[in-house]
Amino acid sequence: MSEQNPNFKVNVKTEIGRLRKLLIHSPDSGLGKVVPSKAQDWLFEDIVHLDTIRKGEYDYYIKLLMYFLDPEKIKGKLAQIDSEKGNRNFYKPNHPDFHNSNSVIEIQNLLSEMLENESIRKKLVAAVCAIEGCTYKVQMQLTNTNPKELAEIFISGTLANDTMIFAPIPNLIFTRDVGTTINNHILLNKPAKKARVRETLLMRYIFFNHPLFAAYQNNVLEIPDVTMHFLRPGDEPAFSTTLEGGDVMMVSPNHVLIGCSERTSEHGANEAIKLLFDNDVVEKVTVVKIPSKRDYMHLDTVFTQVKRNTWVILNSIAHSPKYNPYEPINFLKEPEKLEATTAIQFTKANPQEPRHFEHVEALLNDISQNDLNSSEPTKIIYSGNNTFPYDSREQWTDSCNLLAIKEGVVLGYDRNDKTVEAFKAAGFNVVDVKDLIQDLESGKADAETMTDTLILMPSAELSRARGGFHCMSLPILRDELS
Repeated sequence: MSEQNPNFKVNVKTEIGRLRKLLIHSPDSGLGKVVPSKAQDWLFEDIVHLDTIRKGEYDYYIKLLMYFLDPEKIKGKLAQIDSEKGNRNFYKPNHPDFHNSNSVIEIQNLLSEMLENESIRKKLVAAVCAIEGCTYKVQMQLTNTNPKELAEIFISGTLANDTMIFAPIPNLIFTRDVGTTINNHILLNKPAKKARVRETLLMRYIFFNHPLFAAYQNNVLEIPDVTMHFLRPGDEPAFSTTLEGGDVMMVSPNHVLIGCSERTSEHGANEAIKLLFDNDVVEKVTVVKIPSKRDYMHLDTVFTQVKRNTWVILNSIAHSPKYNPYEPINFLKEPEKLEATTAIQFTKANPQEPRHFEHVEALLNDISQNDLNSSEPTKIIYSGNNTFPYDSREQWTDSCNLLAIKEGVVLGYDRNDKTVEAFKAAGFNVVDVKDLIQDLESGKADAETMTDTLILMPSAELSRARGGFHCMSLPILRDELS
């Protein structure tokens, strides 16, 4: 197993500081094994084409990350990496020619390195077999499997002979959901859906057992179930304690946002707030309650940050629906509570007196102006350029789910045309990732000097998996804002 690196740091204070290290997971063979009858259970909306996701889409994400985070691995070598002879080996976690970046860190590699420890391997095999209902013989077979092969089995659910022994975990490409870095702590998720239990277990073992995180073991926070949780009614969502990383945003050094959504419950948010305050991680937590609908799913599907004074958001989330007082129906029927969005801020110093924001846009303005001391007015870029029906259509294909690779430089899907128009109107350059990679390779473009740019990523298949680049990243180190 890799030795502990004394220079390795975990620290994220904002959503937009220069990204230095992140955890990712490249699309594995499990994505190509999702079947229509189980797609919904496995939290996939569609049957995606694995080769296209890899070669035509995700490979560009890896290349771009490399130019920004680990240029020595790729600059001057691009033609060789992408040659027919290269056979995509640079992108394959188990291959000897894999990039093995210490900045763009592949979860499958961490898992296989950790499994080299026999004691940990036995424990994890037993835990996985317990939740997947494997026979004792299968458990013994897995215990004696090569660590690299075993890591692949745990993720894809498939043996080397292509026999499926349990379900894949296709959502592991959305690494954000398994945890969130908050200052120098890592808050682990507590998934709402059974389909994500195994990936959560794997990540818990990595954070507590891999030498890379050895110095941070005491900084890994786990959401507990509430006392006597086993006496609560069945699996009713109203009584569950769930939290997923897509609902957690580190927006300033002492401020975390937690979304209550389809995937994160009020009980989950409550336990997270107590954990963060009791461990002196942050001073304030704002809970944003969004409609509990599949359209929205997580907080980062309805808004993300672009610059300290700029956000991209779905307008119906920014402002809850206004009711016309001249319509008699408003006196005859209670408004739909599920459609309302609220923002309630709790402080460690005075948790019993929370602050209520008029709407989410007011909260974002407060973060920009007061938390991040923006010297410019707050700008809001709306999904679909705030035009029906493109606002909802493009939010569904992750127009609001952007990853800031540095302040003002963000990654988004190329299919969201009206949102792209809104970025242009807000003064952003828009560049296709394929052109940018060529310019970075030739030296025509410089990652260090790039500003105010929306980088368009190919999206035919990835967007059908229902997640953007914010979802597909778990930042563990960002620079502080200057």
